[in-house]
Amino acid sequence: MQTVESIIIGGGPCGLSAAIEQKRKGIETLVIEKGNVVNAIYNYPTHQTFFSSSDKLSIGDIPFIVEDSKPHRNQALVYYREVVKHHQLRINAFEEVLTVKKINNRFTITTTKDVYQCRFLTVATGYYGHHNTLEVEGAELSKVKHYFKEAHPYFDQNVVIIGGKNSAVDAALELEKAGANVTVLYRGEAYPQAIKPWILPNFESLVRNEKINMHFNAEVIKINENSIEYKQDDQIFEIPNDYVFAMIGYHPDYDFLESIGIEINTNEFGTAPVHNKETYETNVENCYIAGVIAAGNDANTIFIENGKYHGGIITQSILTKKQTPLES
Repeated sequence: MQTVESIIIGGGPCGLSAAIEQKRKGIETLVIEKGNVVNAIYNYPTHQTFFSSSDKLSIGDIPFIVEDSKPHRNQALVYYREVVKHHQLRINAFEEVLTVKKINNRFTITTTKDVYQCRFLTVATGYYGHHNTLEVEGAELSKVKHYFKEAHPYFDQNVVIIGGKNSAVDAALELEKAGANVTVLYRGEAYPQAIKPWILPNFESLVRNEKINMHFNAEVIKINENSIEYKQDDQIFEIPNDYVFAMIGYHPDYDFLESIGIEINTNEFGTAPVHNKETYETNVENCYIAGVIAAGNDANTIFIENGKYHGGIITQSILTKKQTPLES
């Protein structure tokens, strides 16, 4: 068993930022990541362009300089690797946390490789690893996918995209470019305001020229092996279909958070882990959350550009608590 003063679960930008802040203040810190550094960004589509400018994605006072106004996925991967090397962060990659138990004021963390103890715990696991569920018959078919990587395999295939936000529009553009027959089904009445402004005109042009079939007020009701059925304006339609991309959003791993003892609050504003808005400490003493999971289901309120500041706030709280000796 290894003993560390502070453990951060999750090696995304917000987890790395927290690790940098803690190391700067002399807190012995270990990051445990089930994949590699910024694993969620690695799993983004290969063509992904960020919504934010590079300066807003920078962490640890290391400039993120690119020629374009918006950085691409590959540029971000290089940048965050260099940040880790510069700050010499201690990261255990490809190690998944299985259980977290609090015993005698310490957290016991069991992973796929070892067992650790720590006084302070920060959960920065993001939400990209857990997609929302499509509650229709046929959603379990192998042709239904919740993550889009690249378009080439879908050349000359009938592809339906469920959703109308950025991930859906991005996928539709790439699939059309690769020669897929693309239909987009969206429950909303119009395009969401949150769509990246530099991609919407191109998408609308393809819709107008019937290169992409766009249907608003459309609700999928059944997915078959070779077709998909949807309802629009009280009518039911069935179209040929080979693949479905259900780009309907993601959420934090609530089961894991609750296994730690973190309470989940659900009200008219949505679902989110219970935490102190001033310190990001949860109802479990000395256990913090950082990054987008603090927003719960409302992932449009916390991004890398503001979630990266959670680490500094958490570090100040830890420093205050360190003045109180740990009881055995």
